[in-house]
Amino acid sequence: MAQFRKDTHKYLPQETTLFETVMLADQYGNLVGAANPSGMAVDAFGRARVTSPLTLFDSSHRYRDNGLWVQANNTNTTVTFSPSEGLINLSVSTAANDQIIRETTKVFSYQPGKSLQVLNTFVMANAQTNLIQRVGYYGANNGIYLEQANGSIFLVERTSSSGSMTENRIAQADWNVDTLLGAVDSSPSQKTLDLSKAQILFTDIEWLGLGTVRCGFVIDGQLIHCHSFHHANRISTTYMTTASLPLRYEIKNVGPTGNSSTLKQVCSSVISEGGYELRGFQQSVGNPINVPRELISGNTAYPALSIRLKEDRSDAIVIATAISLLGIGNNGRFVWKVVRNATLGNTSWTSAGTESAVEYDLNANTISGGITMAQGYFASSTQSSVPVDILKEALFKFQLERNGLTGERYPLTISVTGVASGDDVLTSIDWEEVSR
Repeated sequence: MAQFRKDTHKYLPQETTLFETVMLADQYGNLVGAANPSGMAVDAFGRARVTSPLTLFDSSHRYRDNGLWVQANNTNTTVTFSPSEGLINLSVSTAANDQIIRETTKVFSYQPGKSLQVLNTFVMANAQTNLIQRVGYYGANNGIYLEQANGSIFLVERTSSSGSMTENRIAQADWNVDTLLGAVDSSPSQKTLDLSKAQILFTDIEWLGLGTVRCGFVIDGQLIHCHSFHHANRISTTYMTTASLPLRYEIKNVGPTGNSSTLKQVCSSVISEGGYELRGFQQSVGNPINVPRELISGNTAYPALSIRLKEDRSDAIVIATAISLLGIGNNGRFVWKVVRNATLGNTSWTSAGTESAVEYDLNANTISGGITMAQGYFASSTQSSVPVDILKEALFKFQLERNGLTGERYPLTISVTGVASGDDVLTSIDWEEVSR
């Protein structure tokens, strides 16, 4: 079949075929794709960024500190919400050893084969001797972060894959894509990084234990790739123990400073590029059929069942997916609640199995405080169960949480309140263990 070229207004010679190829390029004109995934038009696995991202976590502060973070700080420091700025000010004095650490109560699930993109916004204090500021996707033992220390800027890879924590610190002048040092050959963007001004730090992770981590900044609407930590075909083990990590902001004085300093924490987001599918280990626990929970007094909340992370697996990712309740009594009426981080009395924690990251409690007899995450009503007149599916629209909302700075683990509790005294209930909870 003859082919006609519109640009030349001529037919192609016989047996000649015209093919067209679609190519992507970065802002500097470099072709990008799976064979050259250096440009920001593709994700960490070289795929064009055209699929809908799935947000695993986002944090902003409109009316208050949003409660998604825990902190450790000493008496000379302050952590304050600024309603006019919509951010959190992390302020230290000039005294040596002043320190503030802010970390999320959740770690975020990296799924093998999908690019994980992390965004953090902030304004750092002016650089000075003995002052260290850090922002990134990291915890005490593993992660990637930006650091300004004694006036110098680094991108840092922290790892415990050898059994002890070590760090690979790359100074700004040694960044292998764009140093952001202005009009120099090592900075294709010709821009100059000023961390005392508002910044958007991005990190995208191709983990699989051995992949590449890309770091950079969004400036003037452009994703400027600054440095890649390469690992495949270069190392003999994983470059980090895990890519499922918390977010963290940190400011500290390693010695006396000339002026007080404030690190402004603004927004954060963790995104799975290309969606997310739960493919974990499903487990469940509940009251034995012949040992229901007795609601001794009417109009009093009782903790029927609780789960939490084990002490040695506090960074595991565990998501409650469903609960079920059955009232036993004569025309009983009940209200159930799912409560996060309540104070429980008379607990007796039991392992959900040697392979599980979870332990459960059926013994607690008092409950106070905590945050109610869901609630509903049921009756016992028909002796029917009340299944509650909390997975489909919630996903990571019912993930078990912890304080990574103190080791405290937050229980997730099903509490039940009955109208009459002496009614009984049976409860169960299902969960998905993503970390295996």
